[in-house]
Amino acid sequence: MTSRPSPQTHPGVLERLGLHRPELRAWALYDVANSAAVTSVITAIFPIYFARVAAARLAPAVATQRYALATTLGLVCVAVLAPVLGALADVRPMKKPLLGAFAALGASATAALFFVGQGDWLLAAALLVVLNVGLNGSFVFYDALLPHVARGEELDRVSSAGYALGYLGGGVLLAAQLALITNPALLGIPAEGAATAAQATLPTRIAFLSVAIWWVVFTLPLLLRIREPRVEASPPRQPAVDAFRRLRRTFGALRRHRQATLLLVAFLVYNDGIGTIIRMAAIYGTEIGVSRGALIGAILLVQFVGVPCAFLFGGLAGRIGAKRAILAGLVVYAGIAVLGYAMKTAAHFFALAILVGIVQGGTQALSRSLFASLIPRSLSGEFFGFFAVFEKVAGILGPATFAAAITLTGSSRIAILSVVVFFVLGGALLAAVDVEAGQREARQYEEASSSEQPPRAEPGLS
Repeated sequence: MTSRPSPQTHPGVLERLGLHRPELRAWALYDVANSAAVTSVITAIFPIYFARVAAARLAPAVATQRYALATTLGLVCVAVLAPVLGALADVRPMKKPLLGAFAALGASATAALFFVGQGDWLLAAALLVVLNVGLNGSFVFYDALLPHVARGEELDRVSSAGYALGYLGGGVLLAAQLALITNPALLGIPAEGAATAAQATLPTRIAFLSVAIWWVVFTLPLLLRIREPRVEASPPRQPAVDAFRRLRRTFGALRRHRQATLLLVAFLVYNDGIGTIIRMAAIYGTEIGVSRGALIGAILLVQFVGVPCAFLFGGLAGRIGAKRAILAGLVVYAGIAVLGYAMKTAAHFFALAILVGIVQGGTQALSRSLFASLIPRSLSGEFFGFFAVFEKVAGILGPATFAAAITLTGSSRIAILSVVVFFVLGGALLAAVDVEAGQREARQYEEASSSEQPPRAEPGLS
C-alpha cells in the first residue's frame, strides 16, 4: 500500500527537504519542541543564570564544576534507563506514551526553574538533573520513531530536516527571550541598578516558562498525527521481563550487525567532543569573561547559521554519502576545539559560533540517520536505546572531563584542548565503518524475520 501524496504548492521542494508527508512534518516538529530546551536552557540562558545567580556565592570554577557534575548525573540516569525502556517499547506499543511522559517531565522541570533565585544552586542543580532525564529520555523514543515514519532513502533528508527546523524554532524563541532579557522595560521593570533582585531575574525566569510552554505545544503534532508503530501480534504477559530478555538478545544481535556496532563506538567517541562543546560553551565563556549579551547572541547566531547548513548537510550526504559528510564535520570540530583553547574575546566566541553552526546539526542528524539505515526497523526501540546509552555516556565523559580538568589544573582550557583527541579517534573509527555491508545485514535480518511475523504497515501509518 502506498500513501497518496498530500496537496502541496511546491512538492518538489518539500520532497528535497524531507518534509513532503504530514507524518514527516509532525515528527520533525518535535525537534522544534526539544530544541527550545537544548538552546535556551542547556546551552544559552541557564548556564549563565546558574553561574551568575544560582551559584553567585560560589567561586566561578566551583560553579562550573557543580554544573558539570549535575549534567553528568542526569545523563547517567538516562544511560541506565534507556536500553530497558527502549526494549520495552519494542514489545508494547509505548514509544509515543513514553516520549510524551519524558517530555512532560522535562517541561515540568523547566517550568520549575522559574522559582530558582539568588544562591539556590542546589535547587537549580537538582532541576537540571531532572530536565536532562526528561529531555534525553524523550530522544530515545523520538529517534526510534524515525525508521517507522521515513523510508530508507528518506532517512538522511528527514533527520536533517528535523535538526534544521529545530535550529529555526530554537533560534526564534531565543531571539524573543533575548529581547526580553536585554530590555526589561518591556515588562515594566526598572533599569538593572534600580531593580530588586527578584525583578532583575524575572525576564530570565519568564524565559524558562516560555520554553516549557513551547516544548508542550510543539510535541502535540507528533502525539496526535503519528500512529504508534505495530509490535508483535501477541504481546508478552510480562513485558518488563521480556524487555530484559530482548535486551540480552540485542547484545547478540549487535554481534550480527557489526557495522552498526562499530558506528556506535565511533559515535561514543566523537559525540563526546560535540556534547562537550554544546553543554560547556556558555559557562566556559562566562568564566573567561565574555559578556552575557555576547554569549547569548553568539548562540543565537549558531541557530540561524545552522538552519541552512543542516539542510545542506542532508544534500551533501546524498552526493558523497552520510559517512563522508560526518567525517568532514569532525575535521571542522577539531579545529573548533583548538581555537576554543586560545579563545579570549567575544569576537573569538562569535567566530567559533559560526563554525559550530555550520557543522553541528549536520553531523548529529546524519549520525542518527546513518545508524537508522544500519539496523532492522523491528528492533528500532532497543537499538536506539543503545544509541542513547552511547550518546549519554559521551555526554557523561565530556562534562566529567571538564570537572576533572578543573580539579587538577584550576582551569577549563585544558579540557577544551583535550576534545581534539575525541574527534580524531572517533573519525578514525567511523572511517572503518562499511556502510553498504551494514545496510545489507539489516535487510537480511528484516527478510528473515518477516516470514515469522505479520506484515507491517507503511512507514508513518502503522
